[in-house]
Amino acid sequence: MDPDSNSPNVPLEPKEKNITVALTKKRDIRRFESLENLVASLRPSERLLLYILTIIMSVSVFILLAQLNASVSTIIPAKGGIVVEGEVGTARFINPILANSQPDQDLTALVYSGLTRALPHGEIAPDIASSYTISDDGTIYTFTLRKDATFQDGTPITSADVLYTVQAAQNADIRSPRRADWEGVAVTAPDDHTVVFTLPHAYAPFIFNTTLGILPKQIWQNVASADFSFSQLNTHPIGSGPYRVTSESVDATGAATRYDLEPFSNFTLGTPYLSRISFSYFANEKDMEDAWKAHKIDAMSGISTASLPSLQDPGSRTLSTPLPRVFGIFFNQSHAPILTDASVRSALDAAIDKKAIVESVLGGYGTPLDGPIPPGVLSVSVSTGTSTTPVIAGAATSSTDRARAILTHGGWIFDPVAGTWSNKKKQVLAFTLSTTDAPELVTTANAVAGAWRRIGVQVNVQVYSLSELNTSIIRPRSYDAILFGEVVGREGDLFAFWHSSQRNDPGLNLAMYANSKADSLLTQARATTDQKNRDALYEQFATLVEKDTPAVFLYAPNFLYVVPKSVQGIELGALTTPGERFINVYQWYTDTERVWDVFANNQNK
Repeated sequence: MDPDSNSPNVPLEPKEKNITVALTKKRDIRRFESLENLVASLRPSERLLLYILTIIMSVSVFILLAQLNASVSTIIPAKGGIVVEGEVGTARFINPILANSQPDQDLTALVYSGLTRALPHGEIAPDIASSYTISDDGTIYTFTLRKDATFQDGTPITSADVLYTVQAAQNADIRSPRRADWEGVAVTAPDDHTVVFTLPHAYAPFIFNTTLGILPKQIWQNVASADFSFSQLNTHPIGSGPYRVTSESVDATGAATRYDLEPFSNFTLGTPYLSRISFSYFANEKDMEDAWKAHKIDAMSGISTASLPSLQDPGSRTLSTPLPRVFGIFFNQSHAPILTDASVRSALDAAIDKKAIVESVLGGYGTPLDGPIPPGVLSVSVSTGTSTTPVIAGAATSSTDRARAILTHGGWIFDPVAGTWSNKKKQVLAFTLSTTDAPELVTTANAVAGAWRRIGVQVNVQVYSLSELNTSIIRPRSYDAILFGEVVGREGDLFAFWHSSQRNDPGLNLAMYANSKADSLLTQARATTDQKNRDALYEQFATLVEKDTPAVFLYAPNFLYVVPKSVQGIELGALTTPGERFINVYQWYTDTERVWDVFANNQNK
């Protein structure tokens, strides 16, 4: 009969007995008492030294462990953080084919995404599309859509959505500001995940048009063209961009006063880090700045340089980047024959201290220009800040004396009594400079007119509202000279501004410039896909324009963006519109965490 192992009378095996003894044996604490006695026996100075050494050793061990942890770990962005931006005006069309104002474009940039996405430094990367190809002749673009791409309501994105969006942009009844981008482009969908664009002729900048945000067909298809701009979907958007609208506040008139957006977890390029981005809208810049000073908002864009000194705050920083825009004075030689004289145009250019204008008007936030190409458009810097005005032998170095020397060399005679210049035909050097009522342009116009008056040119400044300037002055080309800006854009296509076919409305050739060689270079450049070759063509074009002096180029302004110092990861690059500051918004962050490299590597895969 086997012994009962639960009975206390059963003797333990030797191994079990040893374990029991080990567990029940009283601890001998005499060794600790000995240690205490040893410490007690030390003199006070020796005990102090022991304590100091112990502390040093503990700190050293902690530092070594921290260094070890740092050597095998990485600080990475973490989820969290809120940014509240202030804007002047309000958003009405959160829609990629209708967005026109800055509030519209800002929200559209966050809510929608296109087949491709522009990167901060000018490159184009797939977004909704997983890949694309371009035919050898540059006329056929084929896009393959990501099969896992969805809209913010969970609906899969298909080629039908792309076709619907492009056809809506092409629809004349909808009056999309993006219509010109898609004119003449045929779009087809061989299957649910393939889209093919066929161009009538090669146009290298076309790839930038594919950043157009895609609308979900299923919720827009029943909206009639006549009702498109009135649909509530314009203020309650559903896209596939990095952020989705979660709440809206409106005033008594129904105008939005605030929008709150949260990350879209299925955004194709990764879930954004910031947990919320909000927009608060104000009637004017002063109200917005007052809200910033009261800490009701913590970011602003599009602010005037005059406001910057009053906006200094230890918790914020001002980001600045060139805008691909050209502000200058464009001469209409057909309207003012006096300006057909090349020496007159060269003297007018030489009389202006462009760096001084950038400092006084823009507070230094801009780039002086001497040519038609703004900074950031081409891969090389072309004609910025270097005067091309002819040097007259023996002329003084000041801008005023130099301009007078050019006029004298050109056969003009100065009357010191009347303070005017006249030519052999007794024509007095006088004309009118027109511009819009934007404060910076008015200040610029007065500064330029002052410089011209100092050399003896009679110039009258006429200021118009933007709508009146467009309707009564620009479209009929009813001006001698006009101070205005050209939004060249990220793609760098100068055709609309300088080709002779664009001299009349609705063309944008405000200088009425006509040069057959320049026309040829512009046509070749827009059909050339190789960046280096296109840059070379534009360099030749810029040289021609600077030689002919159809305009006085002044500056390219900078975009200013006041943001909290806590927001990291912002890459502005060269912006076409203020809304493009959100190009890499999904990489912005305020919070960080330290993780071991093996886990960081897994997150990056």
